[in-house]
Amino acid sequence: MKEPFLGNPQNTIAVLQKYNFTFQKKFGQNFLIDTHVLDKIIDSAQITKDDLVLEIGPGIGTMTQYLAYAARQVIAVEIDKALIPILEDTLSAYDNVMVINDDVLKVDIAALADKYNNGKPIKVVANLPYYITTPIIMGLFESHIPVESITVMVQKEVADRMQVGPGTKDYGALSLAVQYYAEPYIVANVPPNCFMPRPKVGSAVIRLTRHKEPPVQVKNEKLMFQIIRASFNQRRKTLANGLNNSPEIHLPKEVITEAIESLGKGASIRGEALTLQEFAALSDMISDRL
Repeated sequence: MKEPFLGNPQNTIAVLQKYNFTFQKKFGQNFLIDTHVLDKIIDSAQITKDDLVLEIGPGIGTMTQYLAYAARQVIAVEIDKALIPILEDTLSAYDNVMVINDDVLKVDIAALADKYNNGKPIKVVANLPYYITTPIIMGLFESHIPVESITVMVQKEVADRMQVGPGTKDYGALSLAVQYYAEPYIVANVPPNCFMPRPKVGSAVIRLTRHKEPPVQVKNEKLMFQIIRASFNQRRKTLANGLNNSPEIHLPKEVITEAIESLGKGASIRGEALTLQEFAALSDMISDRL
């Protein structure tokens, strides 16, 4: 196998010119051109020769080469069919890579884990398009696919949002959802000049290590997330008003207020002040009253 070679700008430009490739704005394409960042991603994802890695959005195969070097097998899912012939070329030296031309939100990842990893947890690595970061990450968690960790490049403010706690302006439904499923850790901040073309915003690599057991026990997980979403849909409103306005929660306002007060909180509290544990407790109280 040849050394990974796509991590520098000259080689990336050469490949793009060879195939006359044009960037598709609708796919949010920004290719990594910094070998230090690539090394950091591989290191922080803790890839070993035992691992099956799912890569989302391989682009021209820059990170895929690094992953193929480190892992037992890589399954790379790429939505842009114009990139498939390029990947066939750049990955031709690696016999442990399978490329799937599809939208990752439509791929049966559990079936792939079953077939190629005996149902054992896989590791996910991705340089995610910013417009679809949250649906992809939440889709991986909510569908209970066997995933050990997700190491992804995302917009910096999204990475910040995933790891903050109550009382901060970035704290919201995404923070709570990610922290319910995983332990978030920001590995590195990545400036725009590490990409081609340059994005307008800074990026960050974040590793989400899946909890073996959720940090809170809750009677109705779906209801808890309905309550969380309703709490942040109208951030300026009190928690009681936010829940009262939600089409998903069918309870009189006085019952909602009573549940909030039984948490030991005042009726005027806002959702952003509650911890995950408090949302779980509130969800169980509301569940008992429904």
